[in-house]
Amino acid sequence: MAPRTAQAGDDDASGMPTEPTQARRFGKARTAQAHALLEDYAELIADLIATGGEARPTDIARRLGVSHATAIKTIARLKREGLATARPYRGVFLTEAGEALAQRMKARHRIVVDLLLRVGVPAEAAEQDAEGIEHHVSDATLAAFAAFLAAKP
Repeated sequence: MAPRTAQAGDDDASGMPTEPTQARRFGKARTAQAHALLEDYAELIADLIATGGEARPTDIARRLGVSHATAIKTIARLKREGLATARPYRGVFLTEAGEALAQRMKARHRIVVDLLLRVGVPAEAAEQDAEGIEHHVSDATLAAFAAFLAAKP
């Protein structure tokens, strides 16, 4: 697969991206950052439910290294977004949309980790780096990663 070359209109005379191109690129990054937190919570909640039958706010807070109050605030956001529900004296549960999000993020994470491992990144670094990359990589780039991984080494 040939590397992408700049298209007409991507750069101005100084070599900088045109204003609309640069704004579009930064807008994508801001959107990814806004969604990353919810994606991480959904993925963790799915893992906790799969391994222990429930996802309690205290467990979520400990695993993410945040305060209980921060976890409660983000769980409330998940509920507002229609991604989770909570029951008094029980844990947090994902809605159908939340479960779909969690599964999508797990698949993205696995592809990124596998690619990083394939190019020689140590396992722990690959896992840590994938936590950020999985939220920001485009679907086109992720598909290219998957195609690269599917090719014989």
